[in-house]
Amino acid sequence: MRKGVAHRLRQALLAGVLLVCAWQGWYLGWVLWWKVANPGTTHFMSLRLDELRAKNPQAELKYRWVDYEKVSVHLKRAVVAAEDDKFVDHEGFDWEGMQKALEKNQKKGKVVAGGSTISQQLAKNLFLSPSKTPWRKAQEAIITVWLELFWDKRRILEVYLNVVEWGEGVFGAEAAARRYFSLSAAALGAEQAARLAVMLPAPRKYEKNPYSAFMDGRTQTVLGRMQYSEVP
Repeated sequence: MRKGVAHRLRQALLAGVLLVCAWQGWYLGWVLWWKVANPGTTHFMSLRLDELRAKNPQAELKYRWVDYEKVSVHLKRAVVAAEDDKFVDHEGFDWEGMQKALEKNQKKGKVVAGGSTISQQLAKNLFLSPSKTPWRKAQEAIITVWLELFWDKRRILEVYLNVVEWGEGVFGAEAAARRYFSLSAAALGAEQAARLAVMLPAPRKYEKNPYSAFMDGRTQTVLGRMQYSEVP
């Protein structure tokens, strides 16, 4: 009897391990594919589109892929300055930045700062949800390691700039540049790029008042830091 129970437990454990391996293999397969192929959509985009279509069944996302060289260098520098100033040097995680964010959140008694790198944000946007559960964060970390292992920094930044959310139904640098400035992503100037970059932590919130005193101040801060930003 005991042998039978032990055997079934081992089978269940093995089945669980195989299921986890298959699930991780699915993620890894997409990471390898998107190293050379451009994503047509992401899980984050699908979630937002579902939300929009719950209100308007005909809703569509604003999204157009542009290659890395067709994105203004000002925007590349602005995004790195605003979101991840150690981007070209770290291996996916900014441990010092995470520690500072944790200390700031503890001091405020609530989450007011993140510590996610561009690589971590990309992992979330490609595959995961906005939730902050321990499982989601663990999966994000695994995917981040794969992105850093199999992609170079140029590819990571290229895909990030193309799939990140920049407003209600607005995804990617090209759609954002046209939405806010009626320009292509290639034509963005330094101040325009800085203003887009400071929207990234909460784009659907900041798009309601992109020229508020807070946004103006943050834009000037990022403008001052852009000259020191290193990009691939």
